[in-house]
Amino acid sequence: MPDSTSSPSSKSLLIPSVLAFGIPLVLILGVLMVARSGPVPAPSPDEERSIAQRIQKVGSVTVVEASRDPLTGEQVFNARCSACHATGANNAPKFQDNSAWAPRIKQGFETLINSALKGKNLMPPQGGSDLSELEIARGVAYMANAAGAKFTEPASPAKTAP
Repeated sequence: MPDSTSSPSSKSLLIPSVLAFGIPLVLILGVLMVARSGPVPAPSPDEERSIAQRIQKVGSVTVVEASRDPLTGEQVFNARCSACHATGANNAPKFQDNSAWAPRIKQGFETLINSALKGKNLMPPQGGSDLSELEIARGVAYMANAAGAKFTEPASPAKTAP
């Protein structure tokens, strides 16, 4: 016959266990309910902007006017390329610097265009712009020609009738 004094009964362990976990749980829930019962302040404009930036979509679509004429090489240079090539920022070859451009010009026009389209060293693809391949090629021709190359700036494709 088992001795009832040697081991505690399951009932005598159940009640303290429930109280040990239940009372703190009820207290924590009570504190949370009291803390949340006050008015919630409206977010400031900075907070709203921060929230909007965090939950914005990853991609975006930019609609470009298809009927505009492509930019000239000089316009491309002034709009995008001059940011680095006018000053030599990020080790970009400076505009009209023959010695910096000579080895690049020797590689050929297509190689220069490919580097500009895909990016090279610290230069992002297409110089970080949304310019067309034709406009990028025109910008490359303009900069290389200013440093002594004799590249022909690409012409616009013939417009077709609607």
